[in-house]
Amino acid sequence: MTDSPVMSRWRVAGLVFVFLWFALGGIAHFVATEAEMRIVPPYIPWPRAAVLVSGVFELLGAAGLLWRPTRRAAGIGLILLTLAVTPAHFYMLQRPELFPSVPYWALVVRLPVQVALLALIAWSTSVWPGSKKTVSR
Repeated sequence: MTDSPVMSRWRVAGLVFVFLWFALGGIAHFVATEAEMRIVPPYIPWPRAAVLVSGVFELLGAAGLLWRPTRRAAGIGLILLTLAVTPAHFYMLQRPELFPSVPYWALVVRLPVQVALLALIAWSTSVWPGSKKTVSR
């Protein structure tokens, strides 16, 4: 199955968005490590290591999107990473008083945005079953 030119452009746009999301997010893990550590739930040991390791995986996943032979594997990895960090979103929602600079509505919106991000990763990297076409750019 091949994408139409219009669909191919949308898929490229999706890839660009996912790349930027994880590349900038990965950088943030190193630039703002202390801030990132505050959202790690207390039941996760070694919050600094968790932030730094997840930042490395975000950067590796973003880099993997750039090369067609690794794009699908990078998509799978980014889906797994996104699911792995979801407890931080629930923690923030359960303890909004710890994050007074973040409006409560933003904490609520993060969850559906997370679902949309998962769908975009799967679609743009051809992870969904039956999707054989990958973007060649």
